[in-house]
Amino acid sequence: MLRFFLLLAFFIPLVAQAAPVTPRFVEETAVSGINSTFTGDWEYMVGGGVAVFDCDGDGFEDMLLAGGTSRATFYRNDSKPGGELKFAAVQSGLELDKVAGAYPLDIDSDTITDIVLLRVGENVVMRGLGGCRFERANEAWGFAGGNAWSTAFAAMWEKGASWPSLAVGNYIDLTQEEFPWGSCTENWLHRGAQKGFAAPVALKPSYCALSMLFTDWNRSGSPSLRVSNDREYYKGGQEQLWHLEVGKEPRLYTEAEGWKRLRIWGMGIASADLNADGYPDYFLTSMADNKLQILKSVEGELKPDYADVAWAKGVTAQRPYVGGEIKPSTAWHAQFEDVNNDGLTDLFVAKGNVTAMPDFAMKDPNNLLVQATDGKFVEMGEQARVASFETSRGAGLADFNHDGLLDLVVVNRGSKAQIWRNVTAGAGNWIALRLTQPAPNVDAIGARVEVKNGEVVTQREITSGGGHVSGQLGWVHFGLGKTEAAQVRVIWPDGAVGEWETVKAGARVMVGRP
Repeated sequence: MLRFFLLLAFFIPLVAQAAPVTPRFVEETAVSGINSTFTGDWEYMVGGGVAVFDCDGDGFEDMLLAGGTSRATFYRNDSKPGGELKFAAVQSGLELDKVAGAYPLDIDSDTITDIVLLRVGENVVMRGLGGCRFERANEAWGFAGGNAWSTAFAAMWEKGASWPSLAVGNYIDLTQEEFPWGSCTENWLHRGAQKGFAAPVALKPSYCALSMLFTDWNRSGSPSLRVSNDREYYKGGQEQLWHLEVGKEPRLYTEAEGWKRLRIWGMGIASADLNADGYPDYFLTSMADNKLQILKSVEGELKPDYADVAWAKGVTAQRPYVGGEIKPSTAWHAQFEDVNNDGLTDLFVAKGNVTAMPDFAMKDPNNLLVQATDGKFVEMGEQARVASFETSRGAGLADFNHDGLLDLVVVNRGSKAQIWRNVTAGAGNWIALRLTQPAPNVDAIGARVEVKNGEVVTQREITSGGGHVSGQLGWVHFGLGKTEAAQVRVIWPDGAVGEWETVKAGARVMVGRP
């Protein structure tokens, strides 16, 4: 069942041309009301995220920005439709210190968004009370926050579960003094219990995770946990994929099952079905060695065996493209979105030196890689005016002012967060969808949205996790190009398949499960 929430009355035609429409952004940090800086010494060299979500039910996404040694800041979205980006810092109960990242999630399925705060110290789950107010819920929900340096998160509902399973990735063990920099802290899996959470299970071995994502990589109906790791290669560290089966202990995929050892300085994960084969592809950020992975074969028995096509697709992004630096880049948050609404998914990557590593670029601009009709990507960060030289970490892309164009917010380490309004001329048509279903899992985490635009079917997996310490919950945006209507279908988390229904361009639609 599709219920029309808002229908904008204008449509913007896409100019037919071989090259993609160049996106344009204008920075509005100075007039936006945002005045937040992620601070801290080496314990905060990783982290620095943003949570994007609507906490008061007005349809406009609000934000929480991590502060590190400063307190986190909640910003209510006061933007007007089509106008400048305006936010107001208001007290919400989320103003904790030592926050590295944040992920919104309706944990108790009461239709009010809650939020998980990753911290250098005890992690805290905050229950939403409505009206953008929150309270601590660790004790009420049996959530063991621990005392680690947490840097990654993902969430899903296992089959038959009333409460979600939360995966938390941890970084260096600050209590150890072993060479070099001690050891990695164990990652944790907090499985949902009858009402709240069971005691956490250690995910061993752990290799200093910087990104996690529950993803149904083979469309089996049972998502696996993908983990991108930063360290411990001298102890056998590598990227990981975990089986997660109801009633069983988590176990790693093995090389015998098709999983190949991959060693990168893993920092962020982004997923999208770029080649329209029905299976998610993955972009992995690193230091000078970013990967774009697609399944080698989608025939017969599927195995998690991936080919790296980053070079062929033009998304290696291994060095700065402007600013004069020739040393390698350091990539963090990555996110696939269609920023010019041409129906082709683009890629944003936040960049920044870890601290002052001499072998890596200090002037390291963020990337905006725009997909062309041949499936290759073109760097347009400078033309789009988002090539910031600040030391970036987490980020988010969302239509903050409801004009049909995705805006950009970036958290920087040691300098003020930045926000840009998308003002692309000649952008295409679009739709925005938000899923809802009866409890549990009211936001349908784990569902797949299919949008048929002509003969092309674009898929999006609804996830909670990935990126770099930055989470979003709310509208899912699809560019349509010149098309003035699209067919939409939802495959719900339990595998139930909805009917194809027509959605007109320019519509924001709540998609409710019958």
